[in-house]
Amino acid sequence: MTSHIGIVAVSPEGASLCHRQIFRHASALLEPHAHPVVSMHNLPLADYVDAVRAGDWHAVGALLRQSADVLASCGASFCFTPDNAVQHGVHLARVGSPIPWLDMTDIVAGAVEDDGRTTVGILGTSVVTRGSAYQTHLGLRGVKAVAPSDEDIDALDEVIYSDLAYGRITESARTVMAGVLERFLQRGCDAVILGCSEAPLVINAASSPIAMYDAGNILAQRAVREAMTAES
Repeated sequence: MTSHIGIVAVSPEGASLCHRQIFRHASALLEPHAHPVVSMHNLPLADYVDAVRAGDWHAVGALLRQSADVLASCGASFCFTPDNAVQHGVHLARVGSPIPWLDMTDIVAGAVEDDGRTTVGILGTSVVTRGSAYQTHLGLRGVKAVAPSDEDIDALDEVIYSDLAYGRITESARTVMAGVLERFLQRGCDAVILGCSEAPLVINAASSPIAMYDAGNILAQRAVREAMTAES
């Protein structure tokens, strides 16, 4: 038996990918068909987008907390959100939360440190790449975080918000993200963090010219291990 996992969904596409990744890791880590119980709750994406664009992190935290409360009421033992853009709100949502939260940016930074990386690119929206959610955790571990160029950040925002957030897999999105990966390599990065939960729709480690850390996938594996530990 494992404990009950709660997913606080923000981006429907990103949360769906993480849900699938949980069960793939469960299949590798647990006995056949011994999958954990997983519940997911979401509020309208527009509410999050408006709050993030206004820089109102207390509003973001309140939205996340609403979902955590619902997940706790249906039996979740802990929760997390795989959405990179709202990670600053997690620190506010966890205060007084009825269930613990997993901290995605800290978990991913730990994986980067464990592999001995020194310079890592951050791929994501402007909120993620220009913010400090990953940068702080990486810096505390002695890892340099590199943001894309302003031009690349604008291009990433366009394809993420216009296409990938709605599940539209376009050639434009593939081209933009492939170009960003190549430029990270040229700038001396030894790896890149996929700080966009929808990015795996168009890029993956097999096609990348640079080592890749899929934040959502790393978090999904940690969630399964946490669920196993909680019931051991």
